[in-house]
Amino acid sequence: MNDALPVARLAGVRVDLHQAPVLRDLDLCLEPGEVVGLMGANGSGKSTLLSVLATLVRPTAGTVELFGRQIDATSARAARLRVALVGHSAALYDRLTLEENLRLVARLTGRSRRRVPEVLADVGLARAAGRPAIACSQGMRRRAELARVMLTEPDLLLLDEVHTGLDHDAAPLVGRVLAAVCARSGAGVLVSHEAGRVSDLCDRTVGLRSGRVETVVGR
Repeated sequence: MNDALPVARLAGVRVDLHQAPVLRDLDLCLEPGEVVGLMGANGSGKSTLLSVLATLVRPTAGTVELFGRQIDATSARAARLRVALVGHSAALYDRLTLEENLRLVARLTGRSRRRVPEVLADVGLARAAGRPAIACSQGMRRRAELARVMLTEPDLLLLDEVHTGLDHDAAPLVGRVLAAVCARSGAGVLVSHEAGRVSDLCDRTVGLRSGRVETVVGR
């Protein structure tokens, strides 16, 4: 059993959107060095749960702790700098080049802009660095998102169907970024509808149904 503080702890979390419950009395703990797979049908609350962990959605009830601190309006800002979310849509400005997008991320998060060419090369985008994001394929945009993760080095990595649109050759990059997070005692959450990918990359799997944790498989 790891005695270190959990990377994230949710207790009794409820989220209502448009007066309808999306998450209900949800408890979840993410330990240092682990990757948790999140599975469930559409509408089960998976993406909302990631948004709560990313401090983008405030719970209607319950508590959220990240890195040992309870999250409120004040602490959320500092915690957000240690979290990376790769969602359904790429967080890229269409008119900026891939390199310009990452340089902007570096400036906003206090990371070194000198590493931008390095991380683009790491994901196979060195030759596309000067291409506007709008002119990139979905697979290239996904690679650029993973380059952003390498650049910012988060302690909590949230991946929402990250393999969608990612070409076969780039799929191992997902395992690389998750391993890097775990190596610095962070944690990852991987949402996927592909059970095989979850079992290969995750230490345990949490199943959601109607906003509640229904099953837990693994340690």
